[in-house]
Amino acid sequence: MKAVLIREFGEPASLRVEEVPDPICGDGEILIEVKAIGVNFPDLLVIQGKYQVLPPRPFSPGKDVAGIVRAVGVNVSTIKAGDRVMAQLEFGAYASLALAAQQSCHVLPESMSFTDAAAMGLAYQTAYFALLDRGGFTSGEAVLVNGAAGGIGLAAVQIARSLGATVFAGVNDPAHAELARQYGAQHIVDLDASNLRDSLRDQVYALNNGKGVDIVLDPLGGDVFDASLRALTWCGRAVVIGFAAGRIPEIKANYLLLKNIAVSGLQWSDYRERRPERVEQVQQELFRLYSMGALKPHVAQALPLAQFADALAVLQKGKSVGKQVLIID
Repeated sequence: MKAVLIREFGEPASLRVEEVPDPICGDGEILIEVKAIGVNFPDLLVIQGKYQVLPPRPFSPGKDVAGIVRAVGVNVSTIKAGDRVMAQLEFGAYASLALAAQQSCHVLPESMSFTDAAAMGLAYQTAYFALLDRGGFTSGEAVLVNGAAGGIGLAAVQIARSLGATVFAGVNDPAHAELARQYGAQHIVDLDASNLRDSLRDQVYALNNGKGVDIVLDPLGGDVFDASLRALTWCGRAVVIGFAAGRIPEIKANYLLLKNIAVSGLQWSDYRERRPERVEQVQQELFRLYSMGALKPHVAQALPLAQFADALAVLQKGKSVGKQVLIID
């Protein structure tokens, strides 16, 4: 099979596609003939050796695949050869064949393409868990989604809107604002405004009848996260998803006390390992929303596997909108 292999950590351009032996199904495993691969920001951290989970080298990066089941191992009961599936992996997606655990594999609706499935995997699961399980969203609440034109951001905008939220899209580019509106955001918050510490809150208050938002979903960190806490209403909740802006913020506990606000974090892969039944439940809900037309990933580029470094370069420059997907013919 063909696979991108990490032999030494570094930049994506230092890696190449290699020919390696085909993997063999173990107990409870599924072998997938990969058709599409979702490109995610953690892939870049894995390649650079900066991610929290790094298996022994050499290995292939990548956490989202969609394709056709070629074979199943013993004790696999929910998936069969020939099924069209998507799967979320810890690593191994940047390849023409991938192994997945049975509990991480989901049979696709007939209407869902492999490209959409790969684009929806980790991003939509993360957005759903952040909004519902960590953010405690209830219909009618106001939600600020930072980085709203990115993969997780656009997923969160769509999911929140489909469930009855008033959605505020935090963006730093007029084109990103237009994209967020197309996908359901009712209000735009300019994250590139001067004096962001005050201006973010001022924008939210002006758009929300003098009130803060109930929930902030933040994959950026840095100054944006600091300012977003000030835009929360009384008993508001902020969910930390990542630090794409670079700086990991620090929180003063007295500020949480004074406003009765809560801050939680989301490490989605923990749910995959600890509560796979919840992940399956969420995936079926995402399939339902997709099938009824409420969700549709924005695939900015679909590139061949050989151009994996080009797709990752877009993420590295902070220029990504929607999802980058790799295709295997």
